[in-house]
Amino acid sequence: MDKYTYIANSDGAYIEDLYNSYKQDAASVDEGWQKFFEGFDFSQKYPEKANGHTNGAVNGKESATAGKADPARIRKEMEVVHLIRGYRSRGHLLATTNPIKKRKDRRPQLEISDFNLGIEDLDSVFEAGVEVFGRPATLREIVDSLKTIYTRNIGFEYLYIRDREQKSWLRKKIEKEALDMAFSIDEKKHILKKLNEAVVFENFLHTKYLGQKRFSLEGGETTIPALDAMINKAAEMGVVEVMIGMAHRGRLNVLANVMQKTYGQIFNEFEGNLPDQVWGDGDVKYHMGFASQITAENGEKVHLKLAPNPSHLEAVNPVVEGYIRARADGMYDSDYDRVLPVLIHGDAAVAGQGIVYEVTQMSGLRGYYTGGTIHFVINNQVGFTTDFEDARSSIYSTDIAKIVDAPVLHVNGDDPESVVFCMRLAVEYRQKFNKDIFIDMVCYRRHGHNEADEPKFTQPVLYKAIENHLNPREIYQKVLVERGDVDAQLAVNMDKEFKQLLQERLDMVKQKALPYVMPKLEQEWHTLRKATAGDFDQSVETGVPLEIIEKVGKALIKTPEGFNRLKQIDKLLKDREQMIFDKKEVNWATAELLAYGSLLAEGNIVRLSGQDVQRGTFSHRHAVLHDVETNYSYNSLGHISEDQGPFMIYNSLLSEYAVLGFEFGYSMANPKALVIWEAQFGDFANGAQVIIDQFISSSETKWDRWNGLVMLLPHGYEGQGPEHSNARPERYLQLSANYNMIVANVTTPANFFHILRRQLKSQFRKPLIIMSPKSMLRHPLCVSPIDSLVSGNFQETIGDTYADPKKVKKVLLCTGKLFYELYEKQQADKRDDVAIIRLEQMHPFPQAQIDAHLAKYKNAKVYWVQEEPFNMGGWTFMLRMYKGASPLQVIARESSASPSTGFSKIHAKEQAEILVRAFE
Repeated sequence: MDKYTYIANSDGAYIEDLYNSYKQDAASVDEGWQKFFEGFDFSQKYPEKANGHTNGAVNGKESATAGKADPARIRKEMEVVHLIRGYRSRGHLLATTNPIKKRKDRRPQLEISDFNLGIEDLDSVFEAGVEVFGRPATLREIVDSLKTIYTRNIGFEYLYIRDREQKSWLRKKIEKEALDMAFSIDEKKHILKKLNEAVVFENFLHTKYLGQKRFSLEGGETTIPALDAMINKAAEMGVVEVMIGMAHRGRLNVLANVMQKTYGQIFNEFEGNLPDQVWGDGDVKYHMGFASQITAENGEKVHLKLAPNPSHLEAVNPVVEGYIRARADGMYDSDYDRVLPVLIHGDAAVAGQGIVYEVTQMSGLRGYYTGGTIHFVINNQVGFTTDFEDARSSIYSTDIAKIVDAPVLHVNGDDPESVVFCMRLAVEYRQKFNKDIFIDMVCYRRHGHNEADEPKFTQPVLYKAIENHLNPREIYQKVLVERGDVDAQLAVNMDKEFKQLLQERLDMVKQKALPYVMPKLEQEWHTLRKATAGDFDQSVETGVPLEIIEKVGKALIKTPEGFNRLKQIDKLLKDREQMIFDKKEVNWATAELLAYGSLLAEGNIVRLSGQDVQRGTFSHRHAVLHDVETNYSYNSLGHISEDQGPFMIYNSLLSEYAVLGFEFGYSMANPKALVIWEAQFGDFANGAQVIIDQFISSSETKWDRWNGLVMLLPHGYEGQGPEHSNARPERYLQLSANYNMIVANVTTPANFFHILRRQLKSQFRKPLIIMSPKSMLRHPLCVSPIDSLVSGNFQETIGDTYADPKKVKKVLLCTGKLFYELYEKQQADKRDDVAIIRLEQMHPFPQAQIDAHLAKYKNAKVYWVQEEPFNMGGWTFMLRMYKGASPLQVIARESSASPSTGFSKIHAKEQAEILVRAFE
């Protein structure tokens, strides 16, 4: 905590330390403290002139520091300073932010008696008034002003921020603009109009579709004018794309009244009508995404996107961040002021879901920075049916903001002007400082979790209060009339107009969809097409001219002049050079880097992230080198040619869930980016299972959203125990259907090269899951000739070239690293009567290619051989998919609850048994 900003009560020694710092260097303390100490010094030196008054009086009141300074008076000055800082740091605990019930007493300790001050001090003038007014003031003035600023309908939390500029900026906004908050008559009418739209829409749905789930916004309708204000302010400040991620609550209202999706489209979904073109399984209406282009108040066009999302709360957050990052990188030269991510949370979810922490922690990191996010919490004080006291330990649901010094504005949802003020301030803060900011709009939920639930079962007292509570539109309309901002007749007319609008909606008047001009990256998606079954019969050509291979190869072996290489790296680069230019062959790591480099040379983006990906978990990649003397980092693939695409490779934070979601979002935004996430070990991906299940495997069929994300999952049984052996291929295979994604376990560097390039060379995009190698990275047999990169394509299967088809009585189907163990035994025992066929791609299943291989071995028995236990690996998938002439049998470890043994000797025994059984 910044020692110059936050002061606990009665810390005299602290003030003395602060004053001593000021004496040594005035700039070392806050601007407010500088003014205070200047006034304090002046009053001590010239008591008769203090405050610009003779006899030390201000407005006829006695100055506490006039005349001879004494310790008691100095102490009282310090206590007033404590009081001011107390309101700034804890005033939010008293703010009237809850529209339906009295706030829980959090003991803010902000009575004057808490600061050793009494009634007799109220009319004394204190130099500390400089902190609030820029001049000395009476204690009464100071307290009244602080209460007005900090304890009304907005509770400001910001004093924990350690950056002095940000804190000073916020304080000026809060203590000047918030105090003098003013809206024009036209602005007030516009706010009322947006509230009316929100309320009428919910009323309509409640009337026409009684009992249907819609997760209404009722109680939180102020969300609509808030988002409207946010978009207009953002457009004013140069934003051209806004992407919103939100869960169910209020989503349909946002679609209609912010995104301007037509009512006809929404009603069609309520009626259960199928779209004109059925492209998949679809999803429920409050999960679907939407894109529109609206004209802001300043006349600028703004592209709006609402991300599709599953029921898994907050899972969409990293997807939005990744998408926005890709838009900034791909369209705006990484100018994050042009794009704006907005995350709308529920109070229970933002407090309860760990993904929120991960995404917040990512916000300032180089690889995941998006220029700051606006977080808007629709705080309806109930999570499903759980009271907030049982939903979190923290005082606020937004306390996560403090880990990145993000300010929080708590605001009463029944005060739309305050909510709009907060939203505008949030946009200004984000654009100025490019940091996260949270708005906690405290409101309520008029119905149960969904419209079929009875909320009184669990919150009878709360819902008795809600039952008779006016909605935000009615409250605001009443306030406007009472203030004389609009006359009663205008309010009546507006009401009449909106009732007429309701009737028109009931009559289902057709609306015209907004004209929409696709941004550049979306146009590029439309140059692609959906995949067909025929696309998987044989892969597209992915070879690269030799001159490009050599050009990339040269970049991979060079370092800048004066770069001090580690001894091991020096050997690595010499080995790379010998391999590429003398032996004309490549190992796994070199083939991988050449694949990336060839795509970069064609102008594409390549982005790779994960834990330690720059060197690789197994120290094989070394894409980024470090100077041993200066630690300067050198990105080899960033120096192929001047017109190349960018190579973005980032060591991630220790997260799977958020990072994989981010990369999915990035890939969803840009079809010309090869986006890769590498797990440290393949089974660590289980920490991101929500992203895999809800987005990667199903987004195309649910939401018609294509994605070419690559997941590299180190996999293979090498005696490293249950947490480092099995990437769980069975899980991905179980999720595979209808050509939704590609699951592969590749055995040659050349095939790895081609499968990576195929991701961008195909006319469609599919997620690619690769069971990537560990020990195989350095296997002497795991090399490929350079020629195999220059021409050819990915091979879904690889047949046997050693066995004699006339002798073969046994065919072993396998995948991945196990092939080399089978092959070495085949060669050692000269078993030309056993053929080995590799499935390099499991899904989509290459049945025709397998049939072509097996046709050579007409009388042979066919076995599926895997190193995983019987209940894991590819066996059950093969049972479902394999349609060969002869039945398929299996060789595998015994069924097991754990992926593998933790004992190396037992592992070796089990592995040997698999090989024996395969050749017996």
